Amino acid sequence: MEQLIGFAVPGIPYGCAYAVFAVGLCLTYQTTGVFNFGYGAQAYASAFLFGWLVDYQGWPSWAAFMVAVVVLGPGLGLVLDRFLFRRIPSTHTTAKIVTGLSLLVGIPALLPVVFGNGNVVGVPSIAFNPDTVYFHLFGMALVPVNGIDLSAAVFTVAILVVLVLLLRTTFLGLEMRAAVESRRLVQLQGVDGDRVTATAWAMSGLMAGLAGVLLAPMEATVQSQDYITLMVAAIAAAAWAVLRSMPVAAVVGVLLGVVGVTLQGYLPTGSIWYSAVLPALPFIVLVAALLLVPGLRRLDASTDPLSSVDPPPPPPVARARAPQIDRLVRGGWWVLLAAFVVSMLTWMPRGWETVLNQGLAYSVIFLSVTLLTGTAGQLSLAQATLAGVAAFTAGQLALHLGLNFLVGGLVGAVLAAGVAAVLALVSLRLRGLGLALMTLAAALLFGAAVFSSSAVSGGTGGIAIRASWLGLDLFAPDGHTYFVLALVVLAVCASAVVLVQRGTVGRLLTAMRGSELGAAGIGVNFPFQRVLVFALSGALAGVGGTLLAVQQTVIAPGQFNYQLSVAFVVVVVTTGVGSVEGAIQAGLGLVVIEELLQYAPTRFDGLAFVLFAAGALTYAAHPEGMVELQKRRWTARAERVLLRHRSGAAAPVPEGP
Repeated sequence: MEQLIGFAVPGIPYGCAYAVFAVGLCLTYQTTGVFNFGYGAQAYASAFLFGWLVDYQGWPSWAAFMVAVVVLGPGLGLVLDRFLFRRIPSTHTTAKIVTGLSLLVGIPALLPVVFGNGNVVGVPSIAFNPDTVYFHLFGMALVPVNGIDLSAAVFTVAILVVLVLLLRTTFLGLEMRAAVESRRLVQLQGVDGDRVTATAWAMSGLMAGLAGVLLAPMEATVQSQDYITLMVAAIAAAAWAVLRSMPVAAVVGVLLGVVGVTLQGYLPTGSIWYSAVLPALPFIVLVAALLLVPGLRRLDASTDPLSSVDPPPPPPVARARAPQIDRLVRGGWWVLLAAFVVSMLTWMPRGWETVLNQGLAYSVIFLSVTLLTGTAGQLSLAQATLAGVAAFTAGQLALHLGLNFLVGGLVGAVLAAGVAAVLALVSLRLRGLGLALMTLAAALLFGAAVFSSSAVSGGTGGIAIRASWLGLDLFAPDGHTYFVLALVVLAVCASAVVLVQRGTVGRLLTAMRGSELGAAGIGVNFPFQRVLVFALSGALAGVGGTLLAVQQTVIAPGQFNYQLSVAFVVVVVTTGVGSVEGAIQAGLGLVVIEELLQYAPTRFDGLAFVLFAAGALTYAAHPEGMVELQKRRWTARAERVLLRHRSGAAAPVPEGP
């Protein structure tokens, strides 16, 4: 028993951090109706600033805590409410998710730009000395309780008690719980809904900062990856509480931390249980919650009686512009394509040819996002994972069976389509937020338990692609052969997406995106259509993953992790998720911006994702994407010029004297 408790106690600080984080997620959702995917980034920002002030500026811990947690935490929450989430309609779940994902991608990438690339190490505890053993639990010598354990437990209990009392016994708590149903309806009753939700955001921001600083002393360095892991464990705990019961979320969070660390002590370090299953424990718990907890299926059920006043999103520019402008734009695209092909095959420098070839591969993967999210309205956070499924399948078939890598890529694309179809089947009862969480859990499971296995990925170095596997001179220094192949594949995939969008399947998917209940009323088979579009998008992602692996000449787990799945959605949403043009612009734009940033100081390396994240933050106001928005504005100006020209030509010529 003493050994068991000795293994369990070191997990209490992790469990308390999970608990505080999960309670913060529940608080935000219960009082504002927003599941904030950017919560981990908020916690990381506070922890990073706290450590930076202590390490690099020499501030005392209490002063750094006041600035990083008491000031930055609530302040960032208020900024997010005032400028972002307050402007999103209560029924627009996709906009809420995309905005949170943009924060998750953008904030960690922005911090090095502002503060530099220096590592924050040795973050101190905020209350008690981490090197001091204050007492031994139950008098057991193997169960010491140090300052980190004590700080985590004291702050977690205090926060939970204060929040439960606030929400259940005060008038402010009643207002906060009412505002989540409909802020506009509460305002009709004379309650300042903006003040109520701003208070909730400030409180959740304070808790995010506190959770971040609680976790920081447990790690050698402050890294954003640790806070993403923290967020996933907290999401699992909050899911079992149906995002409403804060005590349940806190208990599950503590149990996750304790069980995880306890299993580390008992499982053999060389076993697959230790290397694969143990890191995937929070994700397994999350998947179990999504499948077993009925309340999670109704997360997106709108209770706002004023939701019907929200206007529909605008149609794509290509469907609304005047015929004369449309012919001019289409002709311009053909001229631009011809110039691009000639340039790539003649004078383009090799460095830039490599960059643009990579952009073509990304464009194919991004087409899967266009088909799934832009056409069907289904949000998946596992597209990079599906690309990895195809790439690793092709690598293993070539390595062990000698199969041509490109043929193996087609087999991998079929397998990726199958994985996507299975994912759609197990999540048929989930909508919006629940579906996003399920696909995120799948991406995390593959990253922790599948791609990390040396039997699949060949170890951390990945699988090096051999020229003998290809059958084509795709490794030629000039890159022309690969360019032609990638361009042909992109053209075929883009044509397939256009055919789906304009055909019967596309119309059915559009009807489902508008109203699943209405589509079912006219005979649309929703389960079949969802599985079909998931399978098609998985196949597209698989083809793109194979192209990307060939271009990079290696298949490694880091190329297909879940962070990239999240980033892919953010990038495509910025350029225009509803059109094929948007996917191609996203692929080429991402690699071009990243290459241009190579000429800037190293602190700006992540600025590309900051820019795309900033663009995606406007999704609620402009769901067509920032690039599509600018095209709409320039098209409107061109149509006004055309109208004036027509009016002038039609005006009668005055007769002379």
